[in-house]
Amino acid sequence: MLPSSKHAWIGCLLSVFYPNLLFADNAPSQAMNKVPPTPNIIVILADDLGYADLSCYGNDRFQTPWLDQLASQGMRFTDFHSSGAVCSPTRAGLLTGRYQQRSGISGVINAAFNANRHHGLNQSEWTLAESLKKQGYATAVFGKWHLGYREIFNPIYHGFDQFAGYVSGNVDYHAHLDRMGVRDWWQNNVLADEPGYTTHLITRHALDFIREHGQERFLLYLAYEAPHDPYQGPSDPPIRVESQVVPNQYGKDHIPRAYREMVQAMDQGIGQVLGLLEELELDQNTLVWFLSDNGANRHGNNGPLRGFKGGLYEGGHRVPAIAWWPSVIPSQSVCEDLAISLDVMPTLLALTGATPPDEHPLDGVSLIRALRGGAMDSQERELYWSHGTQLAMRQGPWKLMMQAQHPEKRELYHLGQGIGEQHDLVAKEPERVIAMEKKIQDWYEQVNHGATLQEPEIH
Repeated sequence: MLPSSKHAWIGCLLSVFYPNLLFADNAPSQAMNKVPPTPNIIVILADDLGYADLSCYGNDRFQTPWLDQLASQGMRFTDFHSSGAVCSPTRAGLLTGRYQQRSGISGVINAAFNANRHHGLNQSEWTLAESLKKQGYATAVFGKWHLGYREIFNPIYHGFDQFAGYVSGNVDYHAHLDRMGVRDWWQNNVLADEPGYTTHLITRHALDFIREHGQERFLLYLAYEAPHDPYQGPSDPPIRVESQVVPNQYGKDHIPRAYREMVQAMDQGIGQVLGLLEELELDQNTLVWFLSDNGANRHGNNGPLRGFKGGLYEGGHRVPAIAWWPSVIPSQSVCEDLAISLDVMPTLLALTGATPPDEHPLDGVSLIRALRGGAMDSQERELYWSHGTQLAMRQGPWKLMMQAQHPEKRELYHLGQGIGEQHDLVAKEPERVIAMEKKIQDWYEQVNHGATLQEPEIH
């Protein structure tokens, strides 16, 4: 496939002969006119998709041809992690480039009226959309928000020009009711339902946005609902009833069939997006980044990983991730370096020349070197997770897990010896355990010190 413009063609030649110029993290300003225009950006976030739920990651239950193509033409990550083990935290971390604990969103923002439905991402937080909007990007989010139910937390107050979707953790794919039976489909900050299957609606809005803004730079955050419950394929009936809490009930063999249809509907929608990019000759200068917000639950496929969503074993947060930029990222490339969803924002800011405010230092790092096929210095990189009372840390290949209320319950694994976390090495590495435990405690205190406060719980 040929580049779409003279500038992109020149960029391809530069990427071959002068790769350091094209991807220099801090390229001199006088060189910027020698490289391709800063890219359009599409960040696609699946919901509860497991590490092995795509056929390009080993799924033999069903095929995902468009995401397989994305991986074949781009880069597939094998040691990529969400910053949280559940939905809201990862989304806060992704959009701020910081550990979500700093924004006061360490757990799920619950739909229940007697829980924390009134919490959300405070307008004082700085987002990826705000950064790129200052760079002249048109910005939009379609699909799942889950960073606040109240209007003050709406995406349009966080740098997004457009929003169509839902603000809760999940909705009936057809009736668009959250689990409390509340209508939840918005156009910007106005409750305005529209008929259709959520996956198809999200794709349709994405296509319309690309057609409208194809002649300018754009950031599109495409947050699909699939394959989060309720388990409904495109032809299944609605489950939920307005103003009622209706438990999900499924017949025998329903979930595996619906799960497959849900993932494949998302895959087909992504294929439509890729097709439109090619049709409009935008594909050579668009970076698409696909990932999941956490690992799968027991209905999904985490492959060789131990554990599931909501836990800090690898199955809870090691996720599929693919980066695609045809004129730049080498095809059929694999990145084995340790990376996390917090890295997406600093990478995109480096590519676009955007910077966050001084009071908003980022916790992630730029992955530009990895995207151009170079090795990252990840052998001693330190990453952290917390969920409820669970704490975990990666230090290169080493991983320590502990319980905040039971410090004697510790587990240590060397993931280079197996990502299935089967061989606990605590007894063999007492000094390492003590040192890593101290780092976890210091990190936990640091990210919670000065964190944005949420309103007290409702009782």
